Amino acid sequence: MSVSYLSGLPREIPSRQQPVAGPCRNLRVAGHDVSHVREVGLQAAADEVVLASAQSEQRVVISADTDFGTLLSRSGAKLPSVLLIRRLAGRRAAEQAATILANLPAAAEDLEAGAIVVLTDEWVRIRRLPMSGQTNHGKLPN
Repeated sequence: MSVSYLSGLPREIPSRQQPVAGPCRNLRVAGHDVSHVREVGLQAAADEVVLASAQSEQRVVISADTDFGTLLSRSGAKLPSVLLIRRLAGRRAAEQAATILANLPAAAEDLEAGAIVVLTDEWVRIRRLPMSGQTNHGKLPN
C-alpha cells in the first residue's frame, strides 16, 4: 500500500533506556511510513496546519480528535484522508496499531482516494471525501 501517515495519537512515555514507543512505532515495524506530529514540529500546530501539511505531503492523518473530520467535511476538500480512532484511546499502543493494521486492507482504497475512516472496537465507518452523505459501515475483522 502506498499510503503514508501523519499521526497525532499520544505516545507512550518512554523509560530512559527505551526509545519512544507508540502506535507510530508499531505501524513502522509493520512497514508503514509514519511520522508523529512531534517529529515534524507540528505538536502545537492548529488542526488546519496539520491537515495542510498532510495534504502537501500526501499523508493520511491518524487521530482521536474528531475536529479533523469536521474541518474536512466543512471544507469540501477531497484530501487529506483522516483515520479517526474512537473508543481505542485508552488502549495500549500495540492494541491501537493492531486495530489500525487489521482494518487497513479494507480501507486502503478509500484512504488513497480521500475519506474519513472511523475505527472503533466493533465497527468501521468509511465516508468518501468530499462529503456526499454516503456512509459505508462494516464489522471489524476478527
